[in-house]
Amino acid sequence: MAEPLISYLPPFYQDVREFVTLTETEDVEFSALSAAVARLLDDQFIMTSNEDAIRRRERMLGILADRGSETLSFRRVRLVNRYSTKPPFTLTYLQQRLDFVAGAPGLALADIDFQELVLTILVGVENAAVLKEIEHTIHGIKPANLVYKPITFTSESIGIRDQAFSIGLDRRTLLGSWKLGVDPIAIRRNEVAL
Repeated sequence: MAEPLISYLPPFYQDVREFVTLTETEDVEFSALSAAVARLLDDQFIMTSNEDAIRRRERMLGILADRGSETLSFRRVRLVNRYSTKPPFTLTYLQQRLDFVAGAPGLALADIDFQELVLTILVGVENAAVLKEIEHTIHGIKPANLVYKPITFTSESIGIRDQAFSIGLDRRTLLGSWKLGVDPIAIRRNEVAL
């Protein structure tokens, strides 16, 4: 609140102890009311909602959230995705939805083979909650005549390097002349790269 309530009373009440105490108490209550109204306004929009409002919306949509592994921002994205999945559905629309859910373009790629009626989705996401939401989005958008074929990939690369060496041995003993623990059987030569 901008000004205390005592400033709205006539000047002769501002020196009365009861009115000063009463308006100070009401100032606290009005501040709490103002904060509650602001929170209520924030809860009207998914991206500014607190966790209680997100939980209520998830319950309305039948979503069981795993609060241990799913962040509040992902839960918000999932709700926006569920509310904004409306027809008409096109390949471009599906790709936009996949990019939105994955969090970055190119992590989930959609392609349709019109001859075979196969919808192929290449998914490069490792977060299980995001994968589950991508599956839900695809099943909600995909027409019944298309077969869904998921393919996962990772963007990591593996490098292989090989090298060959020759290591010779010089035999130091003859059969039957070797003494255990005294003479080595053979001595290893230096490595030679091939």
